[in-house]
Amino acid sequence: MNVLLLIDLQNDFLPGGALAVSGGDQVIPIANFGMEVAQHVVATQDWHPRDHGSFASQHAGVKVGESFLLDGLIQTAWPDHCVQGTHGAEFASNLNVTRIDKVVRKGTFPNIDSYSGFFDNGHRQSTGLHDYLREVGATGLSVLGLATDYCVKFTVLDALSLGYPVRVIAHGCRGVELNAGDTAAAIESMRRAGAEIIGGSLT
Repeated sequence: MNVLLLIDLQNDFLPGGALAVSGGDQVIPIANFGMEVAQHVVATQDWHPRDHGSFASQHAGVKVGESFLLDGLIQTAWPDHCVQGTHGAEFASNLNVTRIDKVVRKGTFPNIDSYSGFFDNGHRQSTGLHDYLREVGATGLSVLGLATDYCVKFTVLDALSLGYPVRVIAHGCRGVELNAGDTAAAIESMRRAGAEIIGGSLT
């Protein structure tokens, strides 16, 4: 069974959100269409505590976009976003959530970030996504969402390492682009790792 995996289609990643991805709202209709024809749908959800260590606000002198060490790992500093129980953490209002079969929350531990839908950034804890996919008999994944150069990329790379055939629906993804070319580089890294790329590599 092929599973459609939606990555972080949440208000804070849409225009007007705390960590807005340019054009992020444009992927919602693509997700809704995909869900209509999908056999099974799983959505990841960033779900940070208020004091999450990836937030620049938690570190004196650290600015958004800068790199620093968080519990021994290199971490990008982000604005406060997708805080548990807030509007920003909710799925986009026009996303057809009735078609979602399972929601997997990530980024719940304050001392480590979790770009991937499968593991935290240090691969210290599992989100339970792999176990769930095995339970439902997933034989392949189709992936779209936000953002191409972070959570989509790391989810896809982990999925490939776990043995799943993966198709990336590139026209259903948008990137943060902290640095020019990050999105294109992410698409290429997923391709080199074995993902099939469907559609254009849009930013």
